[in-house]
Amino acid sequence: MTTWSVVKDDSGEKQRRTLIPRIALLACLALVVVSLGIALSPRSPVEPADPPFSEQARSAALAETMRLRAAGEELGGSTTGDATPAVARTVSLLTSQARALLLPGQDEPDAALPAGPSAPSAAPSEAPSLAPSGVPSPDQPGAESAATLPASAAASLPASAAALASALADSAAQRLADAAVADGGMARLLAAVGTAQLLQASSLAAAAGAPAPAVPDPAVPPLSGTCPDAAASPSSSPAATAPSAASAASAAPATSSPSAASAGADAQAATLPGALAATVRTELETVYGYQVALPRLGGAAAARASEQLILHEALAAGAEALSRVHCAPVPQREAGYATEQDFLANPATGLGGLEASALRVYGDLVALSEGQTRQWAIAGLVGAARRSAAWGAETGALPGLAVDPAGLPELPAPSP
Repeated sequence: MTTWSVVKDDSGEKQRRTLIPRIALLACLALVVVSLGIALSPRSPVEPADPPFSEQARSAALAETMRLRAAGEELGGSTTGDATPAVARTVSLLTSQARALLLPGQDEPDAALPAGPSAPSAAPSEAPSLAPSGVPSPDQPGAESAATLPASAAASLPASAAALASALADSAAQRLADAAVADGGMARLLAAVGTAQLLQASSLAAAAGAPAPAVPDPAVPPLSGTCPDAAASPSSSPAATAPSAASAASAAPATSSPSAASAGADAQAATLPGALAATVRTELETVYGYQVALPRLGGAAAARASEQLILHEALAAGAEALSRVHCAPVPQREAGYATEQDFLANPATGLGGLEASALRVYGDLVALSEGQTRQWAIAGLVGAARRSAAWGAETGALPGLAVDPAGLPELPAPSP
């Protein structure tokens, strides 16, 4: 190798050695610039997830209840005549309901409302074949959010007792509609709120001398469907019949009421079969109670009891049919039930107690069912509350739900 070629090779090697660090430095600088650009570029805001349907329904129920309560308080100072006590009872009822709907630690009731209308999360339907006629199931088109605050919420408050009664009935219808779709526990609360508001709307309208609100009670859905495994559906004998009126009239007094057995194990079990069994027993005991009471009533009370006896026989048959649909055992019909002396001495009051005792049973069924069974239970809850009130029994602010008022959160003080 010549001297010239050795020098040339050494020069090229030196150039390559000086270029490598420069290239590496430039690459590092490029990475730093790119990373800084990514870090400094604004990120797209993440859309908050829609709250579940049950939370939307609770929030809307709370906001509307507070709105109607405010209207009642406004009317309380200006209303005169027979409507004044009814308005005061309305405010008291709405206060209790608002406390039940308020979340513990929630300072502002309106803060629970979603920012805007949103579709509810789909609740599981009972079975496609069991959806009640004319009622969209949660996963069908058309089952849009009923839980958003009505447009009337921003309008002026009802200016009269009659207007408040109408608004109360509208709120009740919305709560009952939401109860058909919400999760079990929330469904029961909404059904209780709606039922009490519906009854109070009628009471307030009557006190104000206004027509009853044109909001119908929930319709009883047509029952359909069969147990997927017919062999797994024990049922009472087709020959079994309700206790006869003759045997009922001759019943001997005892220490328990006709509804005492409904507090048994099936009623306490938090299962759909248990709730259905409790409903069957309750209705059969109520049928027996009406049979006992009928010979001891007269006039309009006897006529009403006769009609309601037929209704309870149909309710007992419906509860048995739903038990078979769900492959649940159907309790055997008993020959009779024990009655208290007080029931025999004052049958009208006794019938009111019978109807009121069914409220908790139907509330259980609302919480533990779906689809047509829940629709049937909601209609049963409203009907039992109506009949309880007609016989003079108290239904409370949350019929069908056992609540200790001392355990409810207090409403926040109004903002100055």
